[in-house]
Amino acid sequence: MSPVPLSDGAPLDERERARGRRLAITSHPAGMTHRMVFTEHLTTLALLALGAGEALVGLQRGVVYLSVLLQLPILRLVGRVSKRRLLVAGQCVALAGSVPLLFFGGLAALEPPRGVVVALVAFAVAAAGFSISETVWFPLLHGYQERARIGRFFGTLRTGWHLSLIVYFLGAQRWLEAHPGDFAPLFGLGFALGLVRVVLIARLPERSERTGAVIHVREAVALLRAQPLLRRYLAGIATAGAVRSVVFTFAVVMMRRVVGFSEGQILYTTVAIFTGGLATLLLWGRVVDRVGPYPVFRWAALGQAALILGFLFVSESDTASLTLAVALFFGLWALGAGFDVADTHVIFQLAPEDAPARTLVVARVTETTFRGAAPLLVGAGLGWLLATQLDPLSVYRALFVACAVVQILAIWPLRAFRGSL
Repeated sequence: MSPVPLSDGAPLDERERARGRRLAITSHPAGMTHRMVFTEHLTTLALLALGAGEALVGLQRGVVYLSVLLQLPILRLVGRVSKRRLLVAGQCVALAGSVPLLFFGGLAALEPPRGVVVALVAFAVAAAGFSISETVWFPLLHGYQERARIGRFFGTLRTGWHLSLIVYFLGAQRWLEAHPGDFAPLFGLGFALGLVRVVLIARLPERSERTGAVIHVREAVALLRAQPLLRRYLAGIATAGAVRSVVFTFAVVMMRRVVGFSEGQILYTTVAIFTGGLATLLLWGRVVDRVGPYPVFRWAALGQAALILGFLFVSESDTASLTLAVALFFGLWALGAGFDVADTHVIFQLAPEDAPARTLVVARVTETTFRGAAPLLVGAGLGWLLATQLDPLSVYRALFVACAVVQILAIWPLRAFRGSL
């Protein structure tokens, strides 16, 4: 494969931008499937199968988000190292972390809690690799954009990987129904897709930010002091993201451990999540480009708050409760997809054209740190409360009410974006 010539820092021409958009859209389904398999929904079920409790599930989800702190030291390299090279290196680290999960049967056979410990370490290494790649992913995409079509581009980009994840998790659901607890083939397929992504992203063009000088973390963090709009954006996005992280994590734990659904049944909710995004992303892209981000923030947050309260009525392992849970996950992600497109629209407008990495990375690190701390703290709190012999279903219901209230509060700082940026 011939190397792609580096940009001299000037804007990419239209041919290069179009090629970048095509490669991004083509590679992202494989990359996001690999990432989701080793960081999100399947990991929770795998840990529960190994005997992990709420605190350890919360720890794993927290580590996934807190690994974003690695983006700060990686940002220092952007001034000296090709963004494409950093992207590929991070993907390779994620693949290395994924390897122990290919032998899941062996982990399950280990004396407790060794299997859980090995799995947690593997998930943490994979998460670190994904975070390294994400340091430069959005800065690379920033160089491919047409400002009037940001929403439509991200609607298209995210529609592709939602479709791939629907196919993957439908297959995973059928596999686990027939082979309960056998996660190794599912992790193996995710690993193979990670390899496919390496081949594709190695050809991405880039608008270079290399100056020969180190990008200092303090320069990036100073942006928070200098830009009030950035602070308000992060306050709203971080709050909403933390709520979503907690709800998706612990709704699954409640359904599996308290209500009693099987692994296969719970994966119907995962399919519903990505179906919600697939059904709405293209529409949200056009809506955000037309009406601006704030109306979408408001509608999506209020709608999600109402849907979160729906989990108060998931209490039996019957068809009615499963159908309700599937509908709630579908609706939450359908609205969350709009929220995320509006989020990306705002941060791409706030980031400078010539050197977006500082703004994009500091925003990502700040927002994801809050999103990661939330399940970590909530998991520890749930573990303590459940140990006091309180009714588990009542504890989870109180959690969902609190999440709905906080979701509504997230709208307040985002009112700064009622007008055009």
